[in-house]
Amino acid sequence: MVNKMREYSIPLILGVIGALIWANIDIASYNKIFFEPFNAGSNVNLHWLIENGFMVFFFGTAMVEIVKSLSPGGALNPIKKAINPVLATFGGVLGPIGVYFLLNALIGSPDFSNGWGICTATDIAISWLAARVIFGKDHPATSFLLLLAVADDAIGLAIIAIFYPEDTPQPIWLLLCVAGMLAAYVMNKMKIGNLWAYILICGGLSWIGMYYANISPALSLVLIVPFFPRKAMKMNKKILASPYVNNDVPKVVARKRYPHLSAFEQFEQLIGPFVDFGLIFFGLANAGVEFASMGTITLIVTVSTILGKTIGIFGLSEVGRLAGFDRPDGMGRAETLVAGITGGMGLTVALFVAGAAFEAGPLLEASKMGALFTVSAFIFAFAVAKLLKVKKM
Repeated sequence: MVNKMREYSIPLILGVIGALIWANIDIASYNKIFFEPFNAGSNVNLHWLIENGFMVFFFGTAMVEIVKSLSPGGALNPIKKAINPVLATFGGVLGPIGVYFLLNALIGSPDFSNGWGICTATDIAISWLAARVIFGKDHPATSFLLLLAVADDAIGLAIIAIFYPEDTPQPIWLLLCVAGMLAAYVMNKMKIGNLWAYILICGGLSWIGMYYANISPALSLVLIVPFFPRKAMKMNKKILASPYVNNDVPKVVARKRYPHLSAFEQFEQLIGPFVDFGLIFFGLANAGVEFASMGTITLIVTVSTILGKTIGIFGLSEVGRLAGFDRPDGMGRAETLVAGITGGMGLTVALFVAGAAFEAGPLLEASKMGALFTVSAFIFAFAVAKLLKVKKM
């Protein structure tokens, strides 16, 4: 039951639904809980802690997936294997930006211009869940979309850092980030395997550097995760001599009983569940939008994300195929089109970018509603899959 809740992103969904209900019943109490500062004159509130504390680990787990995909045996390794989905990823970023600026010029306002980054995001958890429902767990399109979502969010991290700093950038403080990375590198070489040493020392330096550089500190662990030790520690001789572990017991069984994991594996297995269930608080803190907040930018964000992703992912994937970089076996035009529509679900990262793009107020609330409505891409993807007779595996 617990694994199913994680697999189907139930905590995030419950958080989003709960926030919508709460905000539309009593917006005053919702704002008081999440946005009222703990102390007078401070900007620290519950929403701030979630954005700058919990989301550090969320983006860290996203970086774990990126590192794995770039490693030998991963979906992005070797490089030729990755070219088509990488092209599709760039299409999934450029397409929505183009549609956003076009729609904004036709029906929008100059006040909306900073919101283009919202529509570049693809929610890893929700899009992967939708792909499994539409294509099946073992379909190549599911892996294609997961890879695309991870790479897409890597670009999203860069967009947040470069285009949406919280204040005037103070790049001198980024030297602390460099110090954190250097410390992680040295600790790795010294074979220090303690996960919390990397998080607190190296991640702490990176967090402070980003905070004072006026870049979202939620990205601090993104710089440190690649330096986590990847090799598991050797099992202690006392454990190997234990009466519960003998020559007839494979090492893999012994490792399950005595999990001597590398820092990288520890982060994935210990922090991963914490993030998956903690997303209920992210959903609660960010999706509390009154339905009356809908406006023109709501439509622009929703349409730009779904239509732009579809055009961009399908278009550049097709360009890659024509250039000799084939899609994964079992993926044709129909599967790529459906994958493109499915990639139009922004949600988590889109809500995060919205908070960086606009100040608190009606414009932010309306843009968040647009991000929420991108989940409707699942309905379109499911319908198109049935119409084009895409087979489920």
